[in-house]
Amino acid sequence: MIRKLCNFCKHAWPLRKQKLSTQSARCQRVVLGIETSCDDTAAAVVDESGTIRGQALLSQTQVHLKTGGIVPTVAQQLHKENIHSVVNEAVLSSGIPLQEVSAIATTVMPGLALSLGVGLTYSLNLVKSYNKPFIPIHHMEAHALTIRLLQQVEFPFLVLLISGGHCLLSVANGVSDFLLLGQSLDESPGEALDKVARRLSLSTHADCSSVSGGQAIEYLAPFGDKEFIKSSAPMAQHKDCNFSFAGLRNHYYYCIQQLEDQEGIQKGALLSCAADVAASFQHTVAHHLVKRTQRAILFCKQERLLPSSKASLVVSGGVASNEYIRKALQTLTDSMDMSLLCPPPELCTDNGIMIAWNGIERLRIGAGVLENVDHMRYEPR
Repeated sequence: MIRKLCNFCKHAWPLRKQKLSTQSARCQRVVLGIETSCDDTAAAVVDESGTIRGQALLSQTQVHLKTGGIVPTVAQQLHKENIHSVVNEAVLSSGIPLQEVSAIATTVMPGLALSLGVGLTYSLNLVKSYNKPFIPIHHMEAHALTIRLLQQVEFPFLVLLISGGHCLLSVANGVSDFLLLGQSLDESPGEALDKVARRLSLSTHADCSSVSGGQAIEYLAPFGDKEFIKSSAPMAQHKDCNFSFAGLRNHYYYCIQQLEDQEGIQKGALLSCAADVAASFQHTVAHHLVKRTQRAILFCKQERLLPSSKASLVVSGGVASNEYIRKALQTLTDSMDMSLLCPPPELCTDNGIMIAWNGIERLRIGAGVLENVDHMRYEPR
């Protein structure tokens, strides 16, 4: 029922792979990271050199596709059923027993309450059983810092985090020091993409039945006309760095209804122009992200919040896997004399590696490393 995703270590990324001997690895601090903030059960063991010693991940995507969205109680039950095997696989593949890890890091905010609760409960039991320090992790901080696992990126840098649950712009001044510049005032870009895909009934398309709504939009968009539906940029008159996707999504709902009426089909049937609608919506979402990010860059330059040269924009989160959106942001950073840095798609989505690495970063500076976890709680929002 649950699909196992790819083995990270098989990808030819610029990561420091498992070439260290087990003995040399044990001379370094090592963190076990556990992630259950939404619908992926993930765990990883990472050492302070950035070597991924072991990892495992189970996705619930196929289960939730059948219900048209994530059902929190179902996600909770699947996490409960699989967390032990996922953590055990990550630890065993690392070759480092739990007795020898330096700390356990776990996502405690934000996310689905029922999902967070499973990860936290399991982690605290491990912490008490093995007498290990605990490092509570903010999910978005982990996404923001993942790039530092892959390459040397110095603070400060600008971060755009875009996913199915979040959208925010922030200046990363340090491991636990972020200046929030803007965020979505309603729903996230990933949520909007998924909702428009569902309204288009893209799950009935032969090539889109086994992928998420956002992935279906991205798949069909190259076959469509991005100018098919005209829409004004959201919040164009607002002099800030916030985002809004709900109004844009509602506009497309209205357009889809009009198109269905023109074609004489009922809701639930596939429009002949579905690819055109997908291309238009993806383009409009990308345009909105680019315009607000451009505003943030200009603000940072005006306030001297970033280096005058070699400034970087880091983009992460599940929606950062969208190649069209990446290319749009690349065009922006090229025009603004900045570097665009994105983790590979597999590390943009939720995973245990980013949680373990965030734990390493916090362990290094001694920030948020807890010896007493009696009053530890998760925070959904």
